Parts: sequence; structure tokens; C-alpha cells
Amino acid sequence: MYGISSEPHSLASEAEEAWGTDISIIGDPHHEVRKDLKARDWLDVFYNENDGHLRDQSWASHPNGYFQPAVIAVDKSGRILYRWRLVPDRSNMNGAGARPESGYIWNRMQKAMSSKSDSELDKKPVMTRKDPPWILALLMFLANGWFIRPKTFPMSRDGKEGGFTQVRKVLYRLGGFLASWVLALIFLPFSWVGIAALVWLAIITPGVRELNSQFQTEKDSG
Repeated sequence: MYGISSEPHSLASEAEEAWGTDISIIGDPHHEVRKDLKARDWLDVFYNENDGHLRDQSWASHPNGYFQPAVIAVDKSGRILYRWRLVPDRSNMNGAGARPESGYIWNRMQKAMSSKSDSELDKKPVMTRKDPPWILALLMFLANGWFIRPKTFPMSRDGKEGGFTQVRKVLYRLGGFLASWVLALIFLPFSWVGIAALVWLAIITPGVRELNSQFQTEKDSG
């Protein structure tokens, strides 16, 4: 079993050590593995062609873009036991959403062992959880940018805070922000609140449009 990353191998090795994984993680910044999988007609792994929203991570390096999650299982004869790929769209938080359950994948692999043909691409796997709607993700990005300019969540590295710790803080911040609007509607004239809302929308619109352009999405054509 191997994990493949679009980061350089030095960062892949660092992640393997930091996470204490039992599998080898291989860096593939030039997409050699991805291209080979596609050439064999095994799996067409979706990839974002540029750094997009990851460009603010100064330590990250994606010279040919970065992969979206995918899973492929092959037996010794080259028969495909399982394959799945994620295509980013609004329903899966542009690729940041849930992944298929490991137990579900293992069961599918076991069933495929009794078949003589390759497994088809799994388009409706059992996921680890249900993804929140995109509007909630957008509000969380706005909260992370203090409701002025949306900002994606940093990945934790070298002891710096990020990931789920930052998400918890942002959720508290978002709750306070929404509560403030409710209080304003209760105690202030509706016209004042409406004008304030229009001004706020005008302020955040450029940042929201830029964020949407950084996420590359498309329909899954199989």
C-alpha cells in the first residue's frame, strides 16, 4: 500500500514521519504516477492545474498543480479491484470534503476478488460523513478572514496552528457574527441594517469572486 502526493518527495517523507503512518508516502510533483495511471486506463486522477487557494502556503510546492483524492486497488495480475476519484465541486467543498470509508472500500475489494473483470469507477461510495453546504463553507472562509476577505484554512506545520484547531475558532467567530446581525435586526431600524448589509456585501464580493476562481471545478464525466 502506498500514498501518492503531488508535493516533492521531501515533504511526503516529512508527512510520513510526522503522521507515523504504516504506509509509504511517495512524492510525485511531476505527476508521473498520475500520467501512468491514465495511460494504463486504470484511473484518471483529477488535478488542479495550479496552486490556487494553496498558493499562500509558502512551504508548499506544486510545479504541475495538485492532485485531488483518489483510490485504486490492483491485484498482482493487474486486475482492478476498486477505483474512485474525487472531482471537486460545490457539493464536496471543492475537494475538501469527506472521503470514502475504509471499511466500505475493503468490502468492495473483497467482493471484486471473486470477479474476473475490472471494477468500474465507484461514483457513489459510502463516505465518512456528509459534507456541509457550500454556503456554510464560504461563511467559514469569510470568518477566517474576519468577514472582510475570505481566507482558506492553513495547514498545520512546524508547530503552527491550523486545520481543525482553526476551524473551531472560526465556528465560534461565525456564531458571534450571525448573532450580531440578529441583535441588530431586533434593536435597530430595518433600513439601517439593510444598508449595512449592502455595504458589507459590496466589500466582500471581490474576495468571494477571487476565491471561487481559485477553486477549479468541473462535472465528473467519468
